[in-house]
Amino acid sequence: MDYPYIPISQRGPLAWPEGKRVALVLTFNLETWDLVKDTDKPYYAGGPAILPDTLPGNVADFPNYTWREYGQRVGIWRLIELFDELGVAASCTTNAVTFERRRAMTDAILERGWELLAHNWEQGELLTNYANDPVAERDVIMRTLDAYASHVGRPAKGWLSSSLRSTPQTADILAEAGLEFFCDLMNDDQPYMLSTPGGDIVSVPYSNEINDFTLLTRRNYTTDQFRDILVEELDVLYAEGAKTARIMNVGLHPHVSGRAHRVRALREFIQHAQSLPGVWWPKREEIAAWYRTQAAGHMTQGT
Repeated sequence: MDYPYIPISQRGPLAWPEGKRVALVLTFNLETWDLVKDTDKPYYAGGPAILPDTLPGNVADFPNYTWREYGQRVGIWRLIELFDELGVAASCTTNAVTFERRRAMTDAILERGWELLAHNWEQGELLTNYANDPVAERDVIMRTLDAYASHVGRPAKGWLSSSLRSTPQTADILAEAGLEFFCDLMNDDQPYMLSTPGGDIVSVPYSNEINDFTLLTRRNYTTDQFRDILVEELDVLYAEGAKTARIMNVGLHPHVSGRAHRVRALREFIQHAQSLPGVWWPKREEIAAWYRTQAAGHMTQGT
C-alpha cells in the first residue's frame, strides 16, 4: 500500500453530487467478542473496557463482556428505532461471527437496505496479531469475506479492521480480493486513492476523534458536550465544503451511544444536519464510486 502526501491546500477541488458540501456517514459498529481467549496475556477486545483492570484472556470478564453485550441486546434496537423515526440510514460494519451469534442485528440492517461492511472475523482478533505472518492475515480476511458473501448474498465492497488495527499489507490483500474501498486510515477529510500491487483501492477515512469511544468512554464528555462537538465539527466542515467537499464520519457503538441518556445527543445532531441542505447522506460505497469519477483532477500534486 502506498499513497502520496498532498496537502489539502494543493489539491484540485472535490465536488459531491448536486453540489453537496459534506458527506455525512453515521457508522454503527456491530461487534461481537469472544468471552475467553486461549491465552494468559491480557485480552484487548478491540475497544475500551468499562472496568480498567484487564483480565487474562483465559479468564471470563463478565463485567466488561456484558457491558458490551448491552449494545447487542438493547442499545442497537434503541438506535435503529431513532434512525427509523428520523428517516436516516446508518452505514454499518460487522464482524463475521456476528452473522452466527447475533444474527438479529445484521438481519435488521439488511432488511432496511442499510450499508454493511466487513469488519474482521471477531472483534478481539486484530490483524496486527499477524503483522509478521501475511499468510495468516490473508486467511482471516478471506474467511471473513467468505462469511460475508454467504450471509449477505453478495461480495463485500468495503472493509474496516477491528480497532482499525491493520498491517501494511491489509489494503493489498483487499484490493487483490476485489474490494473497492478501505476505511482504516484516519488522516484526511476527503477520500483518496491507495496504490497496491493488486490495483487501486479508495481510502474512505474513518475517525477515532469523532467517535463515541473517544468522546464518551475515554474522555467522559456529557451528552450535551457530545452533541455540541458533533454539531461544531459538521458546521466547520460545512463551511469549508463550500470550496471543496468533505467527509464527516461519526463512529458509534451500540453499547455506548445506545444508552438511554445519550440518544438525545444523536437525535439533536441529526436534526441539525437535516436542516442543512448541503449535507449528503451516502453509503460509503457511493462515496467510493463517486470518487473514482473525480480522482483524476483531485490529487494532482504532492511528493
